[in-house]
Amino acid sequence: MTLTELRYITTLAQVSHFGHAAERCNVSQPTLSIAVKKLESELGVDLFERSKSSVRPTPIGEQIIAQSQRVLEEAAAIKDIATSGKDQLNSPLHVGAIFTIGPYLFPHFIPPLQKSAPQMPLVIEEGYTSTLRKRLRSGEVDVIIVALPFNEPDVVVQPLYEEPFVLLLPGNHPLAAKQEIDHSDLDGENVLMMGEGHCFRDQVIEALPNINRNPVGSAPIRTMTEGSSLETLCYMVASGLGITILPQSAAIGAEHRGNSLVTRPFAGSSPSRTTALAWRASFPRHKAIDALRNAIYDRKLPGINKS
Repeated sequence: MTLTELRYITTLAQVSHFGHAAERCNVSQPTLSIAVKKLESELGVDLFERSKSSVRPTPIGEQIIAQSQRVLEEAAAIKDIATSGKDQLNSPLHVGAIFTIGPYLFPHFIPPLQKSAPQMPLVIEEGYTSTLRKRLRSGEVDVIIVALPFNEPDVVVQPLYEEPFVLLLPGNHPLAAKQEIDHSDLDGENVLMMGEGHCFRDQVIEALPNINRNPVGSAPIRTMTEGSSLETLCYMVASGLGITILPQSAAIGAEHRGNSLVTRPFAGSSPSRTTALAWRASFPRHKAIDALRNAIYDRKLPGINKS
């Protein structure tokens, strides 16, 4: 067996789809399928149950995949040790960010980072927190940008900044006449939410536990649609399907699209989230982490405060 084969099966277990796993591993689907079958033949067990609609690990496969993950983490630690002897700003830095942070932060920190570390190639990706957590542990990414809380053994977590949540709504909506929004103002409103699996959805529900629970006559028709991205929610609001709650960084672009959308802050103690950097404790390129952090702080986004 090889580390490549172990990476194939751990990735396949994460995405439960041969095509998606092959794409993530930068190989063709037949190449990945053959490698998985070869490993199963070598071990003498089936690692996955296969059907037309799904791929999932067998009970013994789950144990082998868990051990494979630990092997990949140790292999990544070896690479980290070797990298420590090189120029820390002269090799690629792999940065991951969750979907509700990446699109709004990447454009701001990449230019200053390229200026301060021009010899350091940057590889960026977006994903769910759960996926980025696994890729960080396996060494497939070097540092990730997530929302707190985030806890992982042998991973350093450093808060970066806090940003408030704001309400996004059409300019002709009755609530647009208010300067600040009280939590009770959302009673009876159709507040569009992100889908299951997005941590931002959980943060909104935690901050506003009564959201979408008090329908009144003014909102007799409600949509069951749940946007898969913040961009989807913005377009749904622009189409008159409801209102939504966004992080401040995402709301800045939405308000300037020329489609008559406005944002309003919450009154009193505004719901918010804290964004943080996370990297393996064994990762030796501290100068690269410092350069990334400084580039993020270099951007100027209103309403966002350093932690």
